[in-house]
Amino acid sequence: MKGLDLAVIGNCTVASVISPAGRHVWFCYPRLDADPVFNALLGGTAPETGFLETRLRDQRAAQQRYLPNTAVLETVLTDREGGQARVLDFCPRFRRYGRVFRPPMLVRRIEPVAGRPRITVVARPSFDYGASPPGRSFGSNHMRFVGPTQVLRVTTDMSLSYLTHEVEFALDRPINLFIGADEPVPETLELLARQFLDETLFYWREWVRGLNVPFDWQEAVIRAAITLKLCSYDDTGAIVAALTTSIPESPGSGRTWDYRYCWLRDAYFTVLALNRLSATGTMEAFLRFILDVVERDGDAELAPLYPIAPGLDLEERAAPALAGFLGDGPVRIGNAARTQRQNDAYGSIVLAAAQMFWDERLPLRGDLELYRRLRPIGETAARLALTADAGPWEFRGQTRIHTFSAAMCWAAMKQLGLIARRVGASDDATMWLARAEVLRDEILRRSVTPEGWISATLDGEVIDASSLLLAGLGLVGAMDPRFLATIEVTSKRLLRNGFVMRYDEADDFGRPGSAFLVCTFWYIEALASVGRREEALALFENVLTHRNHLGLLPEDIAPDTGTLWGNFPQTYSQVGLISAAMRLTRSWEEGMWHAS
Repeated sequence: MKGLDLAVIGNCTVASVISPAGRHVWFCYPRLDADPVFNALLGGTAPETGFLETRLRDQRAAQQRYLPNTAVLETVLTDREGGQARVLDFCPRFRRYGRVFRPPMLVRRIEPVAGRPRITVVARPSFDYGASPPGRSFGSNHMRFVGPTQVLRVTTDMSLSYLTHEVEFALDRPINLFIGADEPVPETLELLARQFLDETLFYWREWVRGLNVPFDWQEAVIRAAITLKLCSYDDTGAIVAALTTSIPESPGSGRTWDYRYCWLRDAYFTVLALNRLSATGTMEAFLRFILDVVERDGDAELAPLYPIAPGLDLEERAAPALAGFLGDGPVRIGNAARTQRQNDAYGSIVLAAAQMFWDERLPLRGDLELYRRLRPIGETAARLALTADAGPWEFRGQTRIHTFSAAMCWAAMKQLGLIARRVGASDDATMWLARAEVLRDEILRRSVTPEGWISATLDGEVIDASSLLLAGLGLVGAMDPRFLATIEVTSKRLLRNGFVMRYDEADDFGRPGSAFLVCTFWYIEALASVGRREEALALFENVLTHRNHLGLLPEDIAPDTGTLWGNFPQTYSQVGLISAAMRLTRSWEEGMWHAS
């Protein structure tokens, strides 16, 4: 495995990260934020446990792709004699009995393609973040891996002796492995695997068929959209920021964080991107999740992030049994940001809900009752808008009054005014809009520097990429001289080899060594909004060339080498790709009549 040339499969219950040679290296079971029973991704440079793989004798090549418009991964392994084995990996997801069937299960199907390739199938899970080797027991067609609190079962139609002892054998027929709950599989595995595969392929292709994709860069946008979908947890509607923990932002930086939780800010951006593609179901599910959290916690201030389901402790701690990605630790579980104040969370909820009041297609529309449930969120936003917080970058050693956080509070109030007017609460509408205007004037009075650009903090002169979002929020117009000046100072101070840094000052860990990929997409959109489309296009095409071999993006990139870093796949990065593509694309009419 080189860098982050990784694939991901999933079904919105579980997900697995897979290496270019087809090794499962990260599989949290039985849900997205659980114990990684396959954890070799963070096991150091040569982990001996924590993976599932198919080895080919004298292997000389591996080619990998997604089956078009699906989350089904194909890896073709070739040996020196030209023998080939085709490996299909997927998590079943399809409609059954009027609901979506999405068990916590991996399916691996291995088929002979050419010759009689000799293979070895190796399954070596571990538990407690690599600290507990499993006990093993056997049935006629399955192995059970027993951990302290759970059991993983591998059911297969290959020789169980070959699997148990990791013995090489000739692949002369398709074989199938079902990895998941400790439950019997009564059906014939060959028929069941083919059925699950066909129905999962059909599900994803129908889902993609319903997307409102741009004319240009369709393959890239579709792959980003599927990846975003895999980061949602259907059971509650939560959306994780990424599927992994502790892949460093840059080598040796110590910036290793657990992103397997639902950040309100990240979830809002994910909802916004999928809404633009007409995939509105994620928005409806997320709003059910977060409004339930708000009602359950009563008058308590919002946390920046939440577990994807109740009961998980988010206290940050180390996992010492895992050495880290390429040996670069520490590996962290939980996230200390849960105790921070991040005031933009209130705007994230209101803005995520706003489309429900305007979109006539939705079966459940925003109404007066939903507005009343959102109103207390706006009141808290108004109260906290001009108070210090950790900001969108979650500074651990300082708090300031961040312009973006204040602007998101303003956006919550402004949008509530428009919503109140929409649902007939005219007095509330007048109140919200008046208060929002006062707040807007205060934010701009205190954030615009003597040089005319907008600082990332009130009463300061701090440049960071979050200021590029202010025109999109409506706090200023795109052609406002203050926003134009902000683009210019961003270009001079944060642009590195076509990639934009978050900020250029030192934080708790020193100066950042990598560019946060979504910041580059924000800069691209800002350029496009002020008429600098050719510059934006060049930067966008450059980012596309730095995606991994399957078109996926993590959180960060080293601007000097182009090496990808950070948790994978990062929702922010896929969101940025989708939003920039939608901004820059030609219309379908223009594209079809003037296609090159």
